[in-house]
Amino acid sequence: MRSALVMSSMLALAGVLAGCNDSTAPRDLVPPAAPRGVATITGDHVVFVGWLANTEADLAGYRIYKASCADGQGCPYDAIGVTTGTRFTVEGLTNGETRYFAVAAYDRAGNESELSYDIVFDTPRPEGFDQVLTDATTSPATSGWDFSARAVLAFDDPAVDVYYVRSGGVDRIVAPFVDTEIQDAGYATTLDAIDFAPASGWSPTGAAELIVGHCYVVKTFDDHYAKLRLTSLAAGRAQLDWAYQVDPGNRELKAHPTNREGARVRRSLAMVMGQ
Repeated sequence: MRSALVMSSMLALAGVLAGCNDSTAPRDLVPPAAPRGVATITGDHVVFVGWLANTEADLAGYRIYKASCADGQGCPYDAIGVTTGTRFTVEGLTNGETRYFAVAAYDRAGNESELSYDIVFDTPRPEGFDQVLTDATTSPATSGWDFSARAVLAFDDPAVDVYYVRSGGVDRIVAPFVDTEIQDAGYATTLDAIDFAPASGWSPTGAAELIVGHCYVVKTFDDHYAKLRLTSLAAGRAQLDWAYQVDPGNRELKAHPTNREGARVRRSLAMVMGQ
């Protein structure tokens, strides 16, 4: 149930009622407001939770909660940690499993707020850094990448998702099959800047120009989403950071199926080059 623990407030109230004839001042029984602006960033076996700071003068900290579902009697939110800041890292999560998160604020008297009202969830996924792909025109055997296998392949391998090629003086990242989509998501300082895959805007040619610092979103043929960020480009070598969502259909950024009807269809080179 989406409600924070209120035991401390109940004990405080009982104490005040029992000692109503005492000369001592009554205890503070007013809890802070529920935190606002709770959001998450997806990681590899980890989720980063952040929120807006409360403004109460007697604020003492925040308690973070996690659940396996969004709401209801059969959906308890369990406390997993506390912090005095507005960021918390939830570690030890299983990639591909969605978890729900909430935050409560508590004050120096022990009063705890209700849980944050927004339904916030995230699904961790694998990622990697500094992966090098080579130019398909000069080193074709190491030019392609398979997200599900986390493996370097040749550009013409049947399992390849994307590959790097330099042609006509332009460096490109290419999704060679028509059942795989790609788009340039623009410049970003980190891979985490792209936290959610769009549902549209895919390149009509299946290719995007490689620009250092730019991120690229990929939708694979088996309905998985992935992202790349180009960190360096020189001498026929493209260095990329990547992340792959193992939960099918989940845009928060599987293995290839064993059975598939018909052969995959490659885009023509003229289509890729925009000719």
